[in-house]
Amino acid sequence: MVSCKSGIVYQDYPEVYQNGDSNLWANKIYDDSKWAHDQIAGTGDVFWVRQRIEILENPVTIAGVQIHAFGAFQVYWDGVLIGVNGKIPTENSAEIPGTEATCYSLPDSLSRAGVHVLALRASQSYLTKEQRGIYAKMDLYKNLLTQPLIITSLMNLMSGAFLIASLYYFFLYFNSSKRQLTILIFAVICLLFFTLLILEYIKFYIDIPYTEFFTRLEAIGILTMIIAVLVPLYFTIQFHFKWKKLLLGILATTLLVVYVFNYRHFDRNAQLYSILMWIASTMVVLNAIWQREKGALLVLAGLLSSVVVHQYLVYDFGLFISFTIIVLCMLYLHTIRSRAIEDQYHSSLLLSSRLQLELVKKNIQPHFIKNTLTSLIDWVEESPKQGAEFIHALAAEFDIMNTISESVLIPVRQEIELCKTHLTVMQFRKEINYQWEEYEVDDSEYIPPALVHTLLENGITHSMPMSDGRIRFCLRFLKTEKYRQYTFETKAQNRTPLRQGKGGTGFRYIQARLTESYGDNWEFFSENSPNGWLSTIKIYNK
Repeated sequence: MVSCKSGIVYQDYPEVYQNGDSNLWANKIYDDSKWAHDQIAGTGDVFWVRQRIEILENPVTIAGVQIHAFGAFQVYWDGVLIGVNGKIPTENSAEIPGTEATCYSLPDSLSRAGVHVLALRASQSYLTKEQRGIYAKMDLYKNLLTQPLIITSLMNLMSGAFLIASLYYFFLYFNSSKRQLTILIFAVICLLFFTLLILEYIKFYIDIPYTEFFTRLEAIGILTMIIAVLVPLYFTIQFHFKWKKLLLGILATTLLVVYVFNYRHFDRNAQLYSILMWIASTMVVLNAIWQREKGALLVLAGLLSSVVVHQYLVYDFGLFISFTIIVLCMLYLHTIRSRAIEDQYHSSLLLSSRLQLELVKKNIQPHFIKNTLTSLIDWVEESPKQGAEFIHALAAEFDIMNTISESVLIPVRQEIELCKTHLTVMQFRKEINYQWEEYEVDDSEYIPPALVHTLLENGITHSMPMSDGRIRFCLRFLKTEKYRQYTFETKAQNRTPLRQGKGGTGFRYIQARLTESYGDNWEFFSENSPNGWLSTIKIYNK
């Protein structure tokens, strides 16, 4: 085969093999016409390999040869020893395994145009069932040394970027008050891709004995398989794919089948893993386009471009650059999601401000102030002592309201004090006997401000005293492993029929406060009860 892609134009011929050992077999002129053309089954004994290489043009500078082979060997060029790899076994010592790839420089006098003989005195005491053959490649010695360094430096830049991204998103996930699974998945993918790049090019940093050659490839294959599952998983979450479990189950099963039936075919497996990942991701993205999900078209363009890159670049470059394009698509989706979260945050700030204003308005409504002051005048004129108590109770309620107005959560005991103070004020106003009851309330719990107070106001407004002239309000608390529950019952006659589960401004305030503090992890319902009216707030643990 004639090769002109390197700095040397040469033609190589099939290698030949012979068991045994003789120094004569290194000579250029030795007749090897009767040697075997197939690699001899490994026995651990010494064997020789010879290959003719014809240099068609004189090299412009020092020539070199790169050899890929399993075993330990001595390298001869035209009968001259030019290097060793590992140590061939002797009667007194075992084989020291060599590396799978090595480079050797050739003397100027032996690298002129013409036919030359590459001879290897070799042994393969380990992995004897692996018959990989011998592959020799010629190039300028400088190119053989520098090209891997150039490639490695570029991949180092890429792997460094993925490591930084991984660490950033891990920190973002673990320091976030609301942890998103997609952030964790993206961080893991970046970390795995960083590890994949390091494992792929670590052979240029350290000498790996051929006995550990498959260990590295096995690790690369496992990492590629995991990435092939995580990337579609990320897309299914971002694009709200309905058949997520079915798709991922089929994908994982197919990957395992490929692994089993193509065991030890590492490059082919990596390609199949990538193809399966691409197919699964494309199915999710096409469904997202049909659902008109934001960013789906750009992700599809990225997936298609990754196919083009993989098709026209060398396998390693194509695979890693294709992965990089897909990761960039994932990063784009994350920025869209972050923008949505930012918008939600600003909306929550506006909502919080409106709720604070609503809480203040609850106690300064004109009709409330007017009726309260009218009652206060009557009490001061008729009973100055009780009128003073009325004033103190009203001031206490305003003071608590002022304290909690800017809080998102307050101690439940403070909420109860607000309710009791309000009952004192309303008892002076309406001259009705209001009674407060509470059971199993945990003072260490926190709730949004004025939740129970709002239910209390509704109970006062829509209830009439029982035959004994009393209206009783009962607060109960229940805590389980899954949720916390507050039930508030107004024991009285209902003044006006309310639609079950419905309500006006008060109920909307309660729902908004629960959403602000707990997202969707809550339930609120209100209904008739045998004793009057029962409201339940259930807050689920995250």
